[in-house]
Amino acid sequence: MTATIPPAIGQPLSRVDGRAKVSGTARYASEIPVPDMAYAYVVGSRIAAGRVIAIDTSAALAEEGVLAVLTHQTLPKIAEQPPLIPSLAGTAAPGQTFFPLQDDTVHYAGQQIALVVADTWERAQYAARLLRVSYAETPPVTTLDQGRGLSYEPERIFGGWVPGRIERGDVEAGLREADVRVGGTYTYAANHHHPIEPSCTTAQWDGDDLLLYDATQGVNATQMTVSRLLGVPMSRIRVIGHYAGGSFGSKAMIHAHPTLAAMAARAVGRPVKLVLTREQMFTSVGHREEQEQHITLGATHDGRLTAVRHHKLSPTSHFDDWAEPSVGTSSQIYACPHYEGVYRLFRANTMTPTFMRAPGEASGMVALECSLDELAHELGLDPIELRLRNHTDVDAMTGLPWSSSGLRECYERGAQRFGWAGRDPRPGTRRDGNWLIGTGMATACYPVAPLANPQRARARLYADGTAVVQAATPDFGTGVATVMAQVAADGLGVSVERCRFENGDTDLPNIAAAVGSAGAGMISAAVHSAASALRRQLIRSAVGDPGSPLHGADPVDVVVHDGVITAGTASESYSDLLRRTFRPDAEAAGQWKPPAHDTPYAMMTFGAQFAEVAVDAELGLVRVRRMTGAFAPGRVLNPKTARSQLMGGMLWGLGQALLEANHMRPDTGRWVNSSLGEYLVPVNADAPDVDVELIEVEDDIVNPLGVKGVGEIGQVGAAAAIANAVHHATGRRVRRLPIMIEDLL
Repeated sequence: MTATIPPAIGQPLSRVDGRAKVSGTARYASEIPVPDMAYAYVVGSRIAAGRVIAIDTSAALAEEGVLAVLTHQTLPKIAEQPPLIPSLAGTAAPGQTFFPLQDDTVHYAGQQIALVVADTWERAQYAARLLRVSYAETPPVTTLDQGRGLSYEPERIFGGWVPGRIERGDVEAGLREADVRVGGTYTYAANHHHPIEPSCTTAQWDGDDLLLYDATQGVNATQMTVSRLLGVPMSRIRVIGHYAGGSFGSKAMIHAHPTLAAMAARAVGRPVKLVLTREQMFTSVGHREEQEQHITLGATHDGRLTAVRHHKLSPTSHFDDWAEPSVGTSSQIYACPHYEGVYRLFRANTMTPTFMRAPGEASGMVALECSLDELAHELGLDPIELRLRNHTDVDAMTGLPWSSSGLRECYERGAQRFGWAGRDPRPGTRRDGNWLIGTGMATACYPVAPLANPQRARARLYADGTAVVQAATPDFGTGVATVMAQVAADGLGVSVERCRFENGDTDLPNIAAAVGSAGAGMISAAVHSAASALRRQLIRSAVGDPGSPLHGADPVDVVVHDGVITAGTASESYSDLLRRTFRPDAEAAGQWKPPAHDTPYAMMTFGAQFAEVAVDAELGLVRVRRMTGAFAPGRVLNPKTARSQLMGGMLWGLGQALLEANHMRPDTGRWVNSSLGEYLVPVNADAPDVDVELIEVEDDIVNPLGVKGVGEIGQVGAAAAIANAVHHATGRRVRRLPIMIEDLL
């Protein structure tokens, strides 16, 4: 009798490409060797508003090795500007509806105004310094204080996906009914993306065919965007991006550099590599916008919410209505009859902000969860108990039931692991020498991305029993090659060691950009569909073949284990079937279409975050000592890679709470911190003990395997838990992020 092998899904397998990554044999976009390579260096505007009067290129062009200097006067015009649509929609996804070097107008500091191409990167960089640019400067608008009086309420934000106003009930009536009101104004510094690999593209033309090596979260998104901008058919463009060295949103939308690289390569007649510098990452790939949120909660004496008002003000660019959807989840996750959420924007001299890890939820949940902590303190209730009293099994905005939740279990098991029971709620009562010790918690939630387009994959089984499954998605640190091999193995009924996942190439089946925690769910659904289709194909072949021991068996009774097809006592291996029928391989395509938008369920991933901090009573220094997160992301495909993702998100929440900040100077419109020497992020010395609990919940609505994803939710609630712990330690309610030393002195 054939022995069964355990399911591959759910096993904590190490990354199959781990050795390649740590040994340097994994090739990233800027590391692909291309013969006769030239190098492009971007020149950014020194002013934030005005016009370019003239660019003297003579000195640069006279330098040895300089091939071209492209400006708005010499760069070709784009064919078409596609609209701003989030990249997970499966369409062209420009980072903003403005393409640089098309005219002399300057909209923001750092805007690309010239491109220098030379035979070495060093020569291109040096020649760029020789450009002499004359400007006609006008006063910029960059800060909240400057834009407050210029604000307007947009009809929609976030690429048109989110309404500018969200309401139910009568919030004024709800506040009048309240026995207690709490809230305040929360301010947030701008945050920037800084993956270890800066954004980069290598472009190579072969006649009318364009090959791009791009660091991207979606090779198909790059292909479609560049196609529209250049007016080149998609069939003529191939994009390869096997690995990306991190992204966190900076490589989700397609910014100008891939198209600029292609334009430069066509201009000089040879391949061109364009790599953004660390400083250019601040002004070229979007950011999390500076923002101000006003929130008011009304509640009864027993802690039942009667009203929530949540307003947000933030700058956007001159061309797009973009804001993080920060007030969205506050309308959904707690039972409350009256709600009002409003976005207000003002046109600023900035590029269009963009996705950043947990876009909206990471900021919006700080205001909500800190206000709930304040309400719990006012009412003398435990913070978890207050949240349980307002727990809802349905989306409070739509009334639709959650496809799955697990939030109660997250509270319970997270509190147990953290040691929440017995906590003295009084602020400032616990000490360790000169350190004030505090603990805090917050709810975490992240919506399941509303995909619309079908996702595709292909599976091929060879006569030697090995299998390859393919989909276009790149890997940007999530371990997709490992996890999708696990999914394919179970779908085919073979061991995971005999499966390989190929990815990162537009010649492979189309997958939308893996953003918004959508990657694990949509890619696994497509891979599962392809593998299952191939398994069914081979079963049908066996039961319909007079030469097979399984001939005549009912396919319903057939099972496959370790590559062996079995029905009752009859069996035949995949390899025997293919060899006997003279087939070197068998192949099948699979497709998954996401649930319709009118499905009678709401879809959200839930969790609970806990943090302990120590605050130096004299110096105001904050140290996070430990963090616990309990999360219910549906089915967990690989607990090792999932925990890694969640831990990374939690540590980013620490950076959001205590370190990451940038501001624009109101006089120049330029970022104050423009390098990693000044823009602070957590390092190993800042990292506390991080404990992650995974709670699997069954969900047969979101996708075939019930996978919700973990890429975003690890950050949501982490900063709020830390801020609440700081209040518990010190008695001070800080309503700005990051929390600074001066806030606690």
